[in-house]
Amino acid sequence: MSHAREEYSDFQVLAPDAYESVLALGGFAARAGLDRSLLELIKLRASQINGCAFCVQHHIIQAERLGVPVDKLDLVVVWREAPQFSSRERAALAWTEALTLLTAGVGDEVYEQARAEFSDKELTYLTSAVASINVWNRFGVAYRWTPPARQTQAPVAAS
Repeated sequence: MSHAREEYSDFQVLAPDAYESVLALGGFAARAGLDRSLLELIKLRASQINGCAFCVQHHIIQAERLGVPVDKLDLVVVWREAPQFSSRERAALAWTEALTLLTAGVGDEVYEQARAEFSDKELTYLTSAVASINVWNRFGVAYRWTPPARQTQAPVAAS
């Protein structure tokens, strides 16, 4: 089992300017009007690809708070085979994968699919959100940030 080399909170203290810059980049897309649930899905998918345990857990928690159904969160990793995703979500997830796995390049088909669902401005902000989560993943993986704990809720009685 790996141990944290540094924690998320250490990053805030050690490099507040870098922290604020990455945080700002990540917030632009939501402030531009992109759906926050959609943004959590793309952040979750990029974090899965990059193997960032901290970010996977963080974005699951954030998505749950926004009301994203648990079955959708469970199936992000296999979104192509799952019927729960809209065409807009599918385009965003394909765009996220292409930008996260740059060695494969960003093909014309993926670009055209994204352009069919997002305006020029939206796609630019979506790209900034993907770039931001990939930056966060680099820090989370490099320093092995400890994933955040979920808030525990009282168990629901069986009926």
